Amino acid sequence: MLTHRIIPCLDVNAGRVVKGVNFVNLRDAGDPVQIARAYDQAGADELVFLDITASHEDRQIMLDVVRQVAEQCFMPFTVGGGIRTIDDVTQLVQAGAEKVSINTAAVLDPQIVTQTARRFGRCATVVNIDPKRVPRTEFEKRAKDPCSMESTPETVFEIHTHGGRKPTGLEAVAWAKRVVELGAGEIVLTSMDADGTRDGYDLQITALVSQAVDVPVVASGGCGGPEHMRQVLTQTGADAVLAASIFHYGQYTIQQTKQYLSDHGVPVRLAA
Repeated sequence: MLTHRIIPCLDVNAGRVVKGVNFVNLRDAGDPVQIARAYDQAGADELVFLDITASHEDRQIMLDVVRQVAEQCFMPFTVGGGIRTIDDVTQLVQAGAEKVSINTAAVLDPQIVTQTARRFGRCATVVNIDPKRVPRTEFEKRAKDPCSMESTPETVFEIHTHGGRKPTGLEAVAWAKRVVELGAGEIVLTSMDADGTRDGYDLQITALVSQAVDVPVVASGGCGGPEHMRQVLTQTGADAVLAASIFHYGQYTIQQTKQYLSDHGVPVRLAA
């Protein structure tokens, strides 16, 4: 039986792990290398490392931090932020990333998704999608493609780039299908509406994307506890869950979370 992955996420700003609400009001959570080491020892299935201001500040990701994390962790490690070219992707892989997560660069130059898949394989090619509900009338003013009715008649799930700062005129479900066609082997779907709220994952957009593509979808944004993970994993088709606040600030441990899910019939990898 395939198990669902529990993945802590390190949002890094100026060399420190931070967590905010709806992509703003960032609060310090500690040193990324120390936190990554602790999650590795705690039994996390994977780790996601996102330099959340690199694209907005038009700079490269902090390769030295990536190398330090990779040297001390044995779990699969996904890195994103500040990627502009296939050379940036190559540097991240050489620094120790097993997967590379592309967000802003994929919108600016979609061929980088194909280039990454061809050079490193689909399994190493992750696209991070940050959708937010916006009024349909507002979205249609900047829509780059004919707008489908995947959201509701009144609202559209519009994807944003540059750390959630820039709307794109691209609808989330249509964009998810497109990046899979380009070569993405996994999608990390981070709801901007739910991010940091601890009110639960956005089940609607997670289900829409999970049902629209044939690659693993990682639900992200809004986790307040293991019950929210159970809901999104059993109700949407998501393959894995990302969480930050509940782990960073000690509300739950990795093993407590996995035990809860196992006890409620969700297959996860428990410690031996």
